[in-house]
Amino acid sequence: MKKQAIRPEEVKVLDVNSTYLGVRAIQLMEAAGTAVAKQVLTVLRQGDRVAILCGKGNNGGDGFVAARHIARSAPVDLYLVEPEDEVVSDIAKINLARARDNLRSVDLFDPANYHVVVDALLGVGLDGRPREPYAKHIKRLNQSRAEVVSVDVPSGWPSDLRVKPAVTVTFHAPKLGMNKGNSGRIVVADIGIPHDAELYCGPGEFSLLRRRRKDAHKGDAGRVLVVGGGPYTGAPAFSAMAAMRSGIDLAFVNTPESAAIPVSIYSPSIIVRPLKGEILSKDHIGEVLDLAKGVDAVAIGPGLGSERETLEAVQSIVRRIRKPLVIDADAIAACGARKDVLKGKNGVITPHAGEFKKLTGKTVSQEDLDERMEAVREAASRLKMTILLKGPVDVISDGAYTKLNRVHNEAMTVGGTGDVLTGAVAGFMAQGATPFTAARLGAFTVGLAGNMAFEELSYGLLATDVIDKIPYVVRRYS
Repeated sequence: MKKQAIRPEEVKVLDVNSTYLGVRAIQLMEAAGTAVAKQVLTVLRQGDRVAILCGKGNNGGDGFVAARHIARSAPVDLYLVEPEDEVVSDIAKINLARARDNLRSVDLFDPANYHVVVDALLGVGLDGRPREPYAKHIKRLNQSRAEVVSVDVPSGWPSDLRVKPAVTVTFHAPKLGMNKGNSGRIVVADIGIPHDAELYCGPGEFSLLRRRRKDAHKGDAGRVLVVGGGPYTGAPAFSAMAAMRSGIDLAFVNTPESAAIPVSIYSPSIIVRPLKGEILSKDHIGEVLDLAKGVDAVAIGPGLGSERETLEAVQSIVRRIRKPLVIDADAIAACGARKDVLKGKNGVITPHAGEFKKLTGKTVSQEDLDERMEAVREAASRLKMTILLKGPVDVISDGAYTKLNRVHNEAMTVGGTGDVLTGAVAGFMAQGATPFTAARLGAFTVGLAGNMAFEELSYGLLATDVIDKIPYVVRRYS
């Protein structure tokens, strides 16, 4: 079965999740380098020499492994384009030491002396155009007559300054955007990445989360607005606190004044903006939209209730808002009744099975996971929103890709954990994660936080206990 192309940024996710599942990174590098060597040896003639041009990252590490294996059958010279002490990972350093007998000074590299040159300069982590010393070597390779074999992706891809190989040996699956025109003949090599590393959420999802800058100021790490409460007071507070614990700087709650004081009591870290009356209504729409202008993500629904006036207000807010959204609880039913309000929106909808039916009109299978996955994928594709269907196994899809989350426990049926998930997803989105990434991060983080709380409190855990464990998960994996 042909593997679906993966987004380049998912490569790091797969590596980390593989380690989490027990496959060591050094095993993956060994398999990758071996696959490259196998391809090179198929095109060599008697007496041909091979050059391997390596960068300082794990792409170069794959080249070090390839050099060791090729050297058993043919002459090979290994060139490192940056100083040895710049090699970044421990496993790459180990493999450089094993291939040291083949190491030559890069000043002596001339592609005209080789029948095959292995391009192990740069992998998928490139941001922008290649800089020196990589740029000059890419240009030299493209001007040479040597047969170039690229490792995983052509170095410099997808920028306009990239190696133009005859063959690319790519690992696990093609990367989205690769084709014969930009990558030559594409050979897909299975290097032992477990299927579950791609299918299930894990700590690798954190590699997609933007790093905090050392010179960051208040607000730079994200601001979230929670629109909720009225009939219920705990829900919006749980969402706001979960967003804070995910790592954002500021959390605002727009809630009817009847719920404002109870929400405020949960934490002085929540900035409460009361709305006159006991429920969200059309009179509050302008107020909510004004406050939303100053935040990075909006969560709407927790604790709002199902009064007709409230649902109509939700529909109007969702239609008019211009920020990434997390839509939960009663707001899901409101959007299901008027799906046109989602047109052009960007965000995550977090239903359980009953809410999914209100959103789509379809009942999802409780027994057949494949059917659930297809139902969620189809709905996400049609609505053009990421959907996180909560259940014994959470199903997350943006319509093109689908992932699962199995990290949680049966004690998390306690009231409020869904609101915690809503807040965490909004928090990650406010920190710059895409909706699909934020949903994956939220599901895994809240699930693991729940497992940590369960170890201490068993079936007596509360939603607040899950919130308190979120920072421990973020600290461990981000």
